[in-house]
Amino acid sequence: MHATLRTTLWLGFFAAILASWWVMYVMSVDMDLDLLGRPGPQGQAMAAMDPRMPMYMPMANFGPLFWMWAIMMAAMMLPTLVPTLRAYEDLIVSADGTRAGWLGVLLGYFIVWVGFAAVITGAQLALLFGGVVDMLGIARSPWVAGGLLLVVGAFQFTGAKEICHGVCHAPAMYFLGHWRTGFAGGLRMGLGLGAFCVGCCWGFMSLGFVGGVMNLAWMGLATLFMVIEKLPQLGHYVTKPMGVLLCAAGLWVIVGG
Repeated sequence: MHATLRTTLWLGFFAAILASWWVMYVMSVDMDLDLLGRPGPQGQAMAAMDPRMPMYMPMANFGPLFWMWAIMMAAMMLPTLVPTLRAYEDLIVSADGTRAGWLGVLLGYFIVWVGFAAVITGAQLALLFGGVVDMLGIARSPWVAGGLLLVVGAFQFTGAKEICHGVCHAPAMYFLGHWRTGFAGGLRMGLGLGAFCVGCCWGFMSLGFVGGVMNLAWMGLATLFMVIEKLPQLGHYVTKPMGVLLCAAGLWVIVGG
């Protein structure tokens, strides 16, 4: 019975990730974008649109844009939760963790990232109506794109990054220090872990404004890096090299114009 429930929950978890990626792919095709986020003729026409035009444009309205970001959060961030959920499973065996608590951790984590989706949706709309990004979410100026790369790269060397990454990198230690039982306890711990995860990874979400928020190649690479960053054996070795790489990319974008 317990093995069946465990298998069902994990299959549902991975099915949600796959469904999220499929929805993002369908959306990118509908927007006439390739896997690198490069627009075709229809996509170019969309990018050039003025958001103040008297017509309904999903990418210029909070609701559709928020759902796009929420689905993107599921596609990109749920894979990074696997080590955390595995750590909680160990406590089901060794402590008094439950499957309800496991679900609570998952829900709390996702609630925080959906909240972040609302924040970054508002940021994108402000940038869009301010003329900083186009309708596809691509920065119009190399100074903006390069500057964002430099900011996110520099953040990799900060104390805030180190603290947040430390929690995400060792979720078992967080559980031991904040242990709560049952679904409500799992939810509370999931909210806390989600907050640290946002603090750790917000920059990689914002880099969507460099190459387009619907750039599936960027989404895949960012997801892969964030998964590696949270692996106990590798995580501490990749954070600062990625900061160097992002800063170098930012300088290249600015100089190259």
